[in-house]
Amino acid sequence: MASLPAGACCMEGYAHHGEPAGSLAKYTDFDIYVAKPAVATDKVIVYLTDIFGMPFTNHKLIADNFAQQGFLTVVPNLFYDDHVPFPRPDDFKLFPDWVQRHQPEHTEPIIEKTFEFVKKEFPAITKYFSVGYCYGAKYVVRLLDEGKLNAGYIAHPSFVTEEELRTIKAPLSIAAAETDSIFPEEKRHQSEAILKEIQATYNIVLYSSVEHGFAVRGDLSNEIVTWTQEAAFWQAVQWFTRFSK
Repeated sequence: MASLPAGACCMEGYAHHGEPAGSLAKYTDFDIYVAKPAVATDKVIVYLTDIFGMPFTNHKLIADNFAQQGFLTVVPNLFYDDHVPFPRPDDFKLFPDWVQRHQPEHTEPIIEKTFEFVKKEFPAITKYFSVGYCYGAKYVVRLLDEGKLNAGYIAHPSFVTEEELRTIKAPLSIAAAETDSIFPEEKRHQSEAILKEIQATYNIVLYSSVEHGFAVRGDLSNEIVTWTQEAAFWQAVQWFTRFSK
C-alpha cells in the first residue's frame, strides 16, 4: 500500500477553539457544511474529513479558512451519525467494525452526491479541487483517477493503495509528517517512486517535528505545530491557486 490503514494515532489529537462561520445544508439524506467566500467564485474545494467527520469543529474552521482565500468549500458528512466521536471515548474499541461500515461503496455515493449538490446550487463553479485528511485522502486519490478534479491535496494519508495512486490523472500535493506510523518514511519514498514512474504532476512536503494528524488536530499551544499546520494549509492554497488559471 502507498499508505497503511488507520490506527490508534488516527483517533488522537486536540480540538481547536473558534466559532464556525459557515452554514449547514441538507442534500438528499445527509448534511453538508458550506463555507462561502466573500466574493463570488468559480472554484470549489470538496473537503473530505478524517474519521471524526464534518461535525468536528476543527474541520469547519479549516473550511472557513479556505473560503477566506476565495474557495467555496463544502464538507459532506461522510458518516451520517456514525463518525468517531471526539474525543474518542475510552470504550470505543470496535474500530475495525467501524471501518467495515465505511468502505468505498458506502462513502463514494455521498461524495458523488456532494458534486451533484455543488453543480445544482452553485452553477458558476467550473474548477474543482479536493482536500483529504487521513481517511479522506483515499477518496481524493480515487477522484483524481475519475477526471473530476483540477487538482488534489492530501495530508497524512491512510488507506491509499498503490493501485489507486498509480491511476491518478490530475496534480497531487501531499503533506507528510516526519513521525507517522500510517505514512512512514518507506511509504513516502514508495509513493514518490510511483508518482515519478507515472510522470504525475506532484509535490511532497515533509514537515519535521510533527506527527500524524498535525494538519487538522495538532496541539496549537505548541509553536512548531501551529506553524506547521498553517504551512500545510498554505501548501494546499498555493497548489490549488496554481491550477486555478
